[in-house]
Formats: sequence, C-alpha cells, structure tokens
Amino acid sequence: MGSEPLKKVSLALQGGGAHGAFVWGVIDRVLEDGRLGIEAISATSAGAMNAAAFASGMVSGGPEAARAALHDFWHQVSQMDLVHDFFSPWDQWIQTMKLPPEWHPVHAAIHAMTHTLPPGLLNPFHFNPVRELLTRVVDFDRINHDENAPHLFFNATNVRSGKLKVFERPKLTVDAVLASACLPPYSQAIEIEGEHYWDGGYLGNPAIYPLIYRAGSRDVIIVQVTAIRRDELPASAADVLHRITEISFNSSLMREMRAVAFATRLIDAGELDSEKHRRMFMHWIGNDPLMSELGAATQFHPEWSFLCRLRDAGRDAAKTWLDANFEQVGTRSTIDFAEMFL
Repeated sequence: MGSEPLKKVSLALQGGGAHGAFVWGVIDRVLEDGRLGIEAISATSAGAMNAAAFASGMVSGGPEAARAALHDFWHQVSQMDLVHDFFSPWDQWIQTMKLPPEWHPVHAAIHAMTHTLPPGLLNPFHFNPVRELLTRVVDFDRINHDENAPHLFFNATNVRSGKLKVFERPKLTVDAVLASACLPPYSQAIEIEGEHYWDGGYLGNPAIYPLIYRAGSRDVIIVQVTAIRRDELPASAADVLHRITEISFNSSLMREMRAVAFATRLIDAGELDSEKHRRMFMHWIGNDPLMSELGAATQFHPEWSFLCRLRDAGRDAAKTWLDANFEQVGTRSTIDFAEMFL
C-alpha cells in the first residue's frame, strides 16, 4: 500500500475450533490492508492451522495467495460437517425453543461418549479428516526450508512431562499441527519422535516467549479467540464447564502478559539494561462480547455461514485496530496491561 516499507510484526494466534475463523478474518484484513509485514507467528490449535495455511500461501505467491489459501482451508473445513448438516432441523427447533445447546442430540451423544469411553476405543484408527486437508492445502516442505517463509512456532503440551513443546522449522509437519490441536478426550494423543502431545492451549494459548526470544520485530499482535471477560455468571452445568475451560486456556497467556508488563516496567525504570533486555510492544485484536455469546458447541460445528460470520467479525476487528493503532506500531504498546491482564 504505497511505497513506504512494511512495518514488521509478529502474531500470536489462539485456537478455538471453528471459532478460529475469527483469526482467519483478522489475517485476511491485515493482508488486504498491506501496511504490515508478518514475519513470525506463535500459534496453537486452530491458530496453528491458520498460521500453516497463511505461511504456505505466502511462500507460493505472496499475500493474495495467502488469502486464497486461508479461504480454501476454511471452506473445505466447512464441507466436513456433514453430521451437523443432517441434524440442522434440530438446531432450528432448539433455537426456536431457546433451549441450551447441550440439548442438541449430536452434542449430547458426543459429550456422553467422550466422557465415558477412552479415546483409544472411540477412535482406534486415529481417524482425523483434518490431516488430509492440511496435507492438501499446506506445503510443509516449503515453509520449513524457504528462507522467505514466516517463522512459525506451533505450541503443544507434552502429556508425560507436562511441559510446553514448541515446534519450529525444520520440524513443522502435519503431526505438529495436529498435536497442537489434539483436544482430549475427543482425540488420542499425537505421537512425534516417541513423545505424545495434547492441545497446546493447556500451557500456551499461544506462547509469547518464542516471539520475544527471537531476533526480529518487537511488535506482537495477540489475536484473541477465547473470551477473557464474561459479564454474566454461568448458569447451567454446561456453561460452568465452558467457563472453566476458557479460564484454563487463557491462564498461560495471562501469566506471560503479567511477566511482560513487569519486565517493561523494570526496563522503563532503568532497573533492567535495555541493551540486554528487549522492550516489547504488545497489541491485541479480539471481540470478547461476540465470543461470550457463542456456546461451546459452536466450536465443533463449522457451518460455512457461521465461519463467514466469524471471518467478517475478525476483519472488522482488524480494521478497527488498524485505524486506531497503526501509527503506534514500532513505537509503543497499545494494550492496557492493567485493565486486561493484571
């Protein structure tokens, strides 16, 4: 956009199943705007899928190819939800009667089975349709070895050690993405080089430190999918469990942001050497009111119209942020640490 050089930034992308389409919208609007250059991404779960599709498109044909790759990925995801399409009349009835989403027959059946049967019995053949989709859409060889590819970090949880595992090139694979998105009890742990991994959201949703430790941009834009704040107390049992999951999946991010705020205060006060410790500029794009309205069940039903709604919400949030904060990129944080994280 114009002849001015791009402002380089890193992205920190959260997961959240079908809600990850919001992240797609944010990236799509940033690419369309054309004033920011995305040089690195730390991502978890659906965020890792967004990152992989974006990076593959970038190395194959630049921003427009990246936008096309993201659109293609999510469109193909929507075509996988055949069970939900079959039960769509139930959805309409439930919405008309204003019943809780856990009354959906498919959701209720899946919830009962996954909380009763072990993953090995539920899915003994490790069937995962996303594996084939990622293999078709993402050129992992290119993003591992092309020097112009964005630097990606995929976050997963080591089941045995309880530690965060960060996959980066040259070990970015389909399995690394699936490990980052492996949510028990719905899926069996993903085995990579003798270790087993679950969803990265337990320990890093997403992890910020890989973006701080690498040399490069000091600006990190967090794209939030899991609601931080809810104004209404959860009422039903399902609402309580959903809120517990939200708090759990935001906890690592909250801790890291508190550490960033503390280090920033020490640097500004001269108690830490600014030559040895990088002062980071943190930014945030999200829509808590929208995410608070969405039930947990919608994460598992990627209907195309719903994905497009979330994409458009992400585009709107990115535009609003760019209009208000673009000039601050490279100079200061636009996050209110105290309000959001302290």
